[in-house]
Amino acid sequence: MTEDDIRKNAFAMPMHNPAYPPGPYRFVDREYLIITYRTDPKLLEALIPAPLKLAEPVVKYEFINMPDSTGFGHYCESGQVIPVTLDGVAGSYVHSMYLNDHPPIAAGRELWGFPKKLGEPELRVHKDTLMGTLDYSDFRVATGTMGFKHKALDVTSVAKSMGAPNFLLKIIPHVDGTARICELVQYSLTDISVKGAWSGPGALDLRDHALAPVADLPVLEVLSTVHIVADLTLPLGTVAFDYLGKR
Repeated sequence: MTEDDIRKNAFAMPMHNPAYPPGPYRFVDREYLIITYRTDPKLLEALIPAPLKLAEPVVKYEFINMPDSTGFGHYCESGQVIPVTLDGVAGSYVHSMYLNDHPPIAAGRELWGFPKKLGEPELRVHKDTLMGTLDYSDFRVATGTMGFKHKALDVTSVAKSMGAPNFLLKIIPHVDGTARICELVQYSLTDISVKGAWSGPGALDLRDHALAPVADLPVLEVLSTVHIVADLTLPLGTVAFDYLGKR
């Protein structure tokens, strides 16, 4: 294998058998349980990376089931997203994510900089309740519940909100342990088709854990709970800010 062969064919690791295929990535029947809650604004200010700015002192805790996704198969995800602005434009900063499938963990971290770790999330309907859970090292760290399909929402408005910008802090280390890549990545979901959206009564319980610190952003008040089923595409991203160079 020549140097030119490597430059031509290198995409992801391992080179001879990448953990995931090239994107973009299509998701069918992607299902969300999103619980928006109020938390301590000082805690949020301390962890949101500049030049992003805090939009409001709330967190969106998400449980997501992805039964049909390009190259990734069927997996679940759970984590926290924070409303922010960049140059006055509203969006969301993805703060934490826990998944139960290796390919989307590898792709998410390497391509966009998603803050993904291995965990055991689940989203399912239990009788009259939509229930999301997250276990980390055999310990329950998050439980979210919602009354199943109590009130239908306008799918057009929901689709528009899902297309807003998202921001990620991507860090790739050099071989000496210093940061070789340190940048703010921006992406927006595309080709969104919302098949259904509902609201209902909701509750969220977060537990302390040293390695899955979701409870570090405590629940002061649950503000809203939404259940969404949609098809969508996750495209590749762009660099919004380069911490090691020029914007």
